[in-house]
Order: sequence, then structure tokens, then C-alpha cells
Amino acid sequence: MDTKKIIYYKDELEDEFSEVKIKPRVIDENYNYSKNPLWDFCSLIFQNIISMPIKILYAKIKFRLKYIGKEKLKKCKDTGYFIYGNHTQAFADTFIPSLANYPKRNFLIVNPENISMKGLKTIVEMLGAIPIPGNKVAMKKFLDEIEKKINKKHSITIYPEAHIWPYYTKIRPFKAVSFKYPVKLNKPTFCITNTYQSYGKNNDKIKIVSYIDGPFFYNKKLTPKEAQQNLRDIIYNCMVERSKNSNMEYIKYKRISKEKTSDEIKI
Repeated sequence: MDTKKIIYYKDELEDEFSEVKIKPRVIDENYNYSKNPLWDFCSLIFQNIISMPIKILYAKIKFRLKYIGKEKLKKCKDTGYFIYGNHTQAFADTFIPSLANYPKRNFLIVNPENISMKGLKTIVEMLGAIPIPGNKVAMKKFLDEIEKKINKKHSITIYPEAHIWPYYTKIRPFKAVSFKYPVKLNKPTFCITNTYQSYGKNNDKIKIVSYIDGPFFYNKKLTPKEAQQNLRDIIYNCMVERSKNSNMEYIKYKRISKEKTSDEIKI
């Protein structure tokens, strides 16, 4: 096992270790979630044609990306569905689900920071980013757009851990709030668990092996809140089991106490 650096953390739910620091824009009632048909067509071309060679080459060269269970997605090719994944890469996480279920269009629920980069906002949106709203009016538009995408038989990827922990090999605890979408819309869910495994002559190189599981359906005998929590638990437990296939720790994460000073934190 080759550990190149150590990151100390305090809070698994809130700590963020993305190297890119961006001031997020406010997603309010003025944000246009519903684009016009021409914009959507251009997005389709950019998302599923122009950008695909870049995604494929990056996945192959950088990570030797391999899928296990990709055929499971075909069971729901005629309907929209949700994909949940562990958030361990800033760039690759934007297309690992897209490559798996191609040619179905995939969209991603993202934090506002992702569409706040100068000069890149439109590109990120065209690649399928749907930013989380900042007020109630925007929330209604946000929910309407999710339903519209699902009804068009697209997929929507959600990273319930919310924050990026690069190369993290375990599954962080996450809340059940993001599981309200498949419950409300009565749609199947899948999970993609990205694991880090060694390869090479000396097993000193790292690759991503992505395990796909599902479809999972919510329990209609439960109340919506209970079904939401139950679906979260099913997917969380599945991802925890799959994460055990990681055998390469590129970055080591250690919990620190609140008393530890910043000078003691090595990143």
C-alpha cells in the first residue's frame, strides 16, 4: 500500500478537501433552470458527442477505469432513474456515471461552486450540471427541472456525501435528504461505488474500479420519510461493502481532535 500524503479531518459530513476554492454564486429565483430547445440540443451535442472522446481518454489514461455491473443499467433503459455515488474526484466524478450509461443522457446535481467559475459556467451547465437552489422559489424550479429530466428518461447523478475527499477509500456517512427524489417520483435508483485498486508489475499504480448495483426501489409500505431513510440505508450499506474492494490508499485520512492546531495538520 503506497500512501503519498496524509489529510487530517474533523467532520466527515462537512469537511471539504477540493483543491479548487471558488466563491459560489447565489442560485435564486433568477436562475434559469429550464433552457430553450436550441440550448438543450447544443447541450446534447456537447454532452454526448463532442466531450465523449475527452472523457474516455481521460478515464483510460489517468485511471484505467473499469466497470463491474454496467449491464444492470440496461434493466432501466426505458425510464429515468437516479444514480448515487461516492465523491472522490473533482473531474472524473462528472463523467464516470455518464460513460457507464451512455447513450442515455446523464445530469448531475451540483453545489453552486461548480457553475461559478468564470468562463466555464456555460460549459459546466452544458455538461449536465443542475445547481442546488438557494431559496424556496428557486427550489420549486429546481424540483420541476429534475422531474422534467426524469420524465424524459434521462438519469440524474447525486453525490450524497456532498464534499470531495480525493481518493478516499471508504464511504462517509450521508443524510437521507437526497433520497426524496426517487421516492417522490417513483423511480429506480442505482449506486456507483468507485474503488481504488493497485495494478502494475509491482502493484504500485492505481486504477479506479467502479461497481454498479441496482436497481433499487423504495418500499411503498412505508411513509415517504421512512421510505427515504430506508432507501438511503440500502444504498449506503451496499456502497460500504463495495468499498472494501479498495486495496490502494493513495491519500491517508486521519481524524483529529478539535484541540489539534492547524500547524499539526499535514496536507
